[in-house]
Amino acid sequence: MMVVDRKANDRGHLLIADLPGQLQPNDLLILNDTRVVPARMRGRKSSGGKAELFFLEATGFGEWDILLKASRRPEAGSIVHFADDRARAEILEDLGHGRCRVKIHSDQDIHQLMEQYGETPLPPYIRRAAERPEDRERYQTVYAREPGAVAAPTAGLHFTPALLEELARCGVETATITLHVGLGTFRPVSTEQLADHEMEAERYVVPASTAEAINRTRAAGGRIIAVGSTSVRTLETIATDGFPIKAGSGRSQIFIHPPYDFKLIDGMLTNFHLPESTLIMMVCALGGYERIMQSYREAIRENYRFYSYGDCMLVI
Repeated sequence: MMVVDRKANDRGHLLIADLPGQLQPNDLLILNDTRVVPARMRGRKSSGGKAELFFLEATGFGEWDILLKASRRPEAGSIVHFADDRARAEILEDLGHGRCRVKIHSDQDIHQLMEQYGETPLPPYIRRAAERPEDRERYQTVYAREPGAVAAPTAGLHFTPALLEELARCGVETATITLHVGLGTFRPVSTEQLADHEMEAERYVVPASTAEAINRTRAAGGRIIAVGSTSVRTLETIATDGFPIKAGSGRSQIFIHPPYDFKLIDGMLTNFHLPESTLIMMVCALGGYERIMQSYREAIRENYRFYSYGDCMLVI
């Protein structure tokens, strides 16, 4: 774990087990408790050709937005069979960029079919011929509770029950939000002007207990530390309504990049991200562009690991 101290303009190299010593009593850690669903399903077109369905989000009764991979795009009205012919996806509309809206026809609940026939949507750079049994749990945080994500909030993968217990013993409180991670989180910025990039909306829920914990921490002078970019986006979205923070739900489409005036968080724990990603731009907005770029160069020299199962950075 690299620690980037903004006030001291300094960096340190520690372990994630050292996190309790970097926080203070009355600090509040915000965790995203979304749970990754086995959203990738193998199927076939009526013609017999192979197809892959990646379920993104339910949009209505029996209707879903999916990513569809096939040698030739099925037309509206055509059928894709999956789950050993226990279900059919009727193509309703081509949404572009590989997406389709489909109507699911099955005697079984789609979530049950996912659990039985679906595959964990591991990042594409993890190349495996088939899913391993341990993937379903290893690509989850230990506090994952609410099914709905198609990718893990990877900063949370560093936490263990023992670490959470140690944080509690040190007086650091934890609270949860839910933001169901979608593919838009990882879509690189391709526009010439940052302001022209549009984030895809992602569903979030902030429970009353978390809103109360945030307001209590603020009143006591404690810090709000977000675990992962998804927690940051959720917190900064709800903070647009001002204080005190209120419980609620909605969709977050906020794109945080320099310059940005953070309204709620005081720090974040995050992994190391790809160039041109919205994720690294968020970290630069918090830590300062030059400071974060220097930190990344040092991380490369020190052989830090990047990506989902890599090392992490604490910006405080």
